[in-house]
Amino acid sequence: MPKKIRELKSLLLQAGFAYKPAKGSHSKWIHPKFSKAIIIAGKDGSDAKAYLEKQVTEALAELKKIEADEQEKPEE
Repeated sequence: MPKKIRELKSLLLQAGFAYKPAKGSHSKWIHPKFSKAIIIAGKDGSDAKAYLEKQVTEALAELKKIEADEQEKPEE
């Protein structure tokens, strides 16, 4: 069963992404440590498309990797 758009937005918010409004049902999500913006299209109650779920999952995994690398490196 696909996730709802609101679930994806909640995951991004918990990970520290900031919401930027866009036109219509689109929303832009940015993070200071993540170079790409994530665009989510659709109303909160709608089912998320498979590509959108994959994009959010990959972004969260990449962000987790970036944060882990930062913790491993000693502050100079």
